[in-house]
Amino acid sequence: MAGIAGGYRGAVPEDIHLMLDVMSHRGPVWRGVVERNSALLGQNYAAADITGPSDAGKTVDQARLGNLGWGDDGPAVLYDGQIGNGPELARQHGVALGPRRDECLLLQLYHRYGVDLFRYLDDAMFSMAICDGDRLLVARDLLGIKTLFYGRKNGTLYFGSELKSILAVADEVHEFPPGHFMDSEGKLTCFARLTAPAQPVEDSPEQAAGTIRDIVWRSVCNRVDFAPVTAGLLSGGLDSSVVCCLAMRRLKEQSGPQARLKTFAVGLGESEDIRQARSVAGHLGTDHHELIVDFSQVIRALPAVIGHLESFDPSLVRSSVANYLISQYARQHGIEQLLSGEGGDEVFCGYLYLKQFPPEQLTDEQLKCLGYLHSNAALRLDRMNQCHSVRAVTPLISGELLNYALRLPAGYKLKPDGDGKVEKWIFRKAYEELLPAAIVWRVKQEFSQGSGAADVLPAYFDALVDDGEFADAQREHPQVRSKEESYYFRLFTERFGTGSAVATVGQWVTL
Repeated sequence: MAGIAGGYRGAVPEDIHLMLDVMSHRGPVWRGVVERNSALLGQNYAAADITGPSDAGKTVDQARLGNLGWGDDGPAVLYDGQIGNGPELARQHGVALGPRRDECLLLQLYHRYGVDLFRYLDDAMFSMAICDGDRLLVARDLLGIKTLFYGRKNGTLYFGSELKSILAVADEVHEFPPGHFMDSEGKLTCFARLTAPAQPVEDSPEQAAGTIRDIVWRSVCNRVDFAPVTAGLLSGGLDSSVVCCLAMRRLKEQSGPQARLKTFAVGLGESEDIRQARSVAGHLGTDHHELIVDFSQVIRALPAVIGHLESFDPSLVRSSVANYLISQYARQHGIEQLLSGEGGDEVFCGYLYLKQFPPEQLTDEQLKCLGYLHSNAALRLDRMNQCHSVRAVTPLISGELLNYALRLPAGYKLKPDGDGKVEKWIFRKAYEELLPAAIVWRVKQEFSQGSGAADVLPAYFDALVDDGEFADAQREHPQVRSKEESYYFRLFTERFGTGSAVATVGQWVTL
């Protein structure tokens, strides 16, 4: 995790420090700011990014971002992300393993391939910038898992990890589009698109289940580093249960059979997630922690949640409150890195609304669902953990896994069953011998439903918000769809205004 901030042509150091100040939570341990001709580049680092003996005792100046073996006048890189096949790419391109491996790898790829470096990053999530002399390259990954925004003022281009970082120095802000890079002239170019695969997979269900297990295990091994203090977010659903189960196995391999993964669950009262997570934790033998909150805690958290989330979408805010509270609780217990099952629903068609589409339309609808990820679940994952300086790791958001899943038959993902369909069927099948049947075949629930927030927040705001106030809000802002959303919208605009910031907010297909 990191907070990156840059200014090109006209920025001053005070601009970059201000941008980093407003998102210091993304990296409270170190800060580096470097100048390269027309560019000023800055980055905050968190404890989870400062690992390995070569970092010990270094000052910020010694560790500054441009000093990665290229000399003070060489290319400089800003980077927030994770390269899933990083170890393999590093070996192929002669990059040493260790701290800042990914940054060194990006510079090596850029040195060899220029803007074609992105074809090597199809298993990566990132927001990044490289400045080489007076040339600038800014980019964001295909799915937009890592957040990035840009804006301009008086001819200066600014870019940063959070909306608030741009508004600190400019009057207008735009979301940086996923799968694009921007050059020195401010031109945006698409380097990758979400498209339907040309060649379907003809594997049997047994073969497909085995391939999925292999890919997910490889993803866990490549992505999960236990050097930071690590725990798992456990909702009791299939995705988080699989990730925690495999992480537990990996931890025991590295630290011995007595090692236990810490897990954390949250619920509004004795919620369904709390009960199911408790069952999974008992089955896996994790060191389990529960946070049971009351409704007043949820309401009190809303202003902070929306301020960090930078969204007013109701379904996203509901799930984000639970994520915010459990991440805060984990941080209070010394956790620096949380493992998440995020991405499984997008990869294997877990959302219930997808059941309404016939098989021949499923891939197109799945691609649309993946297109929402950058402004919905991925945004929650990024913001609700990094606001507490906690790094989030997501083994199921894997380019290799997604590419394989997209090629599977529709019936493997949504399997016909009588008059209905079983969502994520092939993923369930892959792990039916590893986890209890009650977990493997549990019907999908959104995080806000399982934690309890979805049941109470809409009714609360229906009673709280006056009909006239809601009608006025809808007349002035047609995107406001409910009383609940009008309340969140007001909190959002009090912080970010009613200008260009509003247009950066994505709204989910359902309330």
